[in-house]
Amino acid sequence: MKHTFYKYQGTGNDFVIIDNREGIFDKEDTKLVANLCDRRFGIGADGLILLENHEDLDFKMVYYNSDGNESTMCGNGGRCLVAFAKEIGVIDNEATFLAIDGLHHAKIEGNIVKLQMQDVSGIKMYDKHVFLDTGSPHHVEVRENIDKIDIKKEGASIRYGQPYYEEGANVNFVEKIEDSIFSVRTYERGVEGETFSCGTGVTAVGIAMNATGVTKNNLIILQTKGGKLKVSFKQEGQQYKDVWLIGPAILVYKGEIAW
Repeated sequence: MKHTFYKYQGTGNDFVIIDNREGIFDKEDTKLVANLCDRRFGIGADGLILLENHEDLDFKMVYYNSDGNESTMCGNGGRCLVAFAKEIGVIDNEATFLAIDGLHHAKIEGNIVKLQMQDVSGIKMYDKHVFLDTGSPHHVEVRENIDKIDIKKEGASIRYGQPYYEEGANVNFVEKIEDSIFSVRTYERGVEGETFSCGTGVTAVGIAMNATGVTKNNLIILQTKGGKLKVSFKQEGQQYKDVWLIGPAILVYKGEIAW
């Protein structure tokens, strides 16, 4: 049986999105998710997202990595899902929805989606890196010449290494361009490779650069392989609040596929 799907991308971070308000998708079928995300035998994507009904909110977000497993929060995926919700008439220009890490608010201005992320605290600073959770766990490390790094090799060694091991962490390599502009490359767990962009990753980078004093700005521009994203926040003591991830969310195409 053929089913409708939508393909979205946010700065090159791409997703298969399915309207699951009628429960058409078998959420326990991890093999199906992986097959749909496969770039040779399926549609091809970094992840798959289901839009579902919620009793009190505009909708619920269910997110899977391309390996087929349900995952922690995906920032770019959340932004793309908001754009999709507008496309199918679920919302107008604002949304409130539930994701695996809690409640999110969002606003749409043209093709730009602004997504409010969770407050961030418990930032751990080490000699050569910072660890923090922005809905997903992130290792942030400042390096030089990040365009020359073998992301798959070095990212995997950190992702599976001490202290992360099998549970893993996403790994971000960062290079300062200007006081409020940083270049970022990210190795994502669940994808097990570099993605063109990572929303929770750039959010982690922006906050980490402020927390470590690399920048004093609270509006940060992050240059990824797929384009530019912005992160804004307010610092209150050891906590970061009113955190927003800002960038484009684009419909690539709509199609049908059998499963």
